[in-house]
Amino acid sequence: MTGISFAAAVPMLIEVGQRLDARGWAPATAGNYSARLDDGSFAVTVSGTHKGRLTPDGIMRVDAAGRGLTPGRPSAETALHLALYRLFPGTGAVLHGHSPHAVGLSRAAGEAGEWVFRGHEMLKAFPGVVSHEGEVRLPMVDNSQDMAEIEAAVRSALVEPGVAPAYLIRSHGLYAWGADLDEAERVLEATEWLIAAELAEQNFREALR
Repeated sequence: MTGISFAAAVPMLIEVGQRLDARGWAPATAGNYSARLDDGSFAVTVSGTHKGRLTPDGIMRVDAAGRGLTPGRPSAETALHLALYRLFPGTGAVLHGHSPHAVGLSRAAGEAGEWVFRGHEMLKAFPGVVSHEGEVRLPMVDNSQDMAEIEAAVRSALVEPGVAPAYLIRSHGLYAWGADLDEAERVLEATEWLIAAELAEQNFREALR
């Protein structure tokens, strides 16, 4: 997969951070974003930065092992980004948000290993989905301070048929990815919309009883 230059990635990641923060998906310093670069390295947000107020200093380069190539300390979850780039070589960008709806669903669903979306027109926002008929599965995995543990727990689910290019870490947040930043943002936004719609439907059903 051919990436973009670091100079091009920086303003794009800054703009993505502003848009996701405006939606309430990047509270405090939560979230982290990355993009594949054309030299084989990766642009990633620096740990502890507010994603709605990113500056060029809040984005650094790391190699495929997560080692810093420019000043800064990469996000603690950089390993999860790199795992997705390895697992899906066509991935050009990874976005991780912390919306209250996504976190709420992951907690309300108890120990469920996935949430299934069925019949939504919005399903067509996912790559390769051409009809609202059918279903798309969103894996869910327990949180851990050990990134290798999270990766091991979710890896097999991500490659199964019918799975979205996204997954939820319980009580934590949502990961989404795509061929480039635009696609990754579309997947994140579509998944967040689907979660909100499902929760709204449940609330209306309760109210109409």
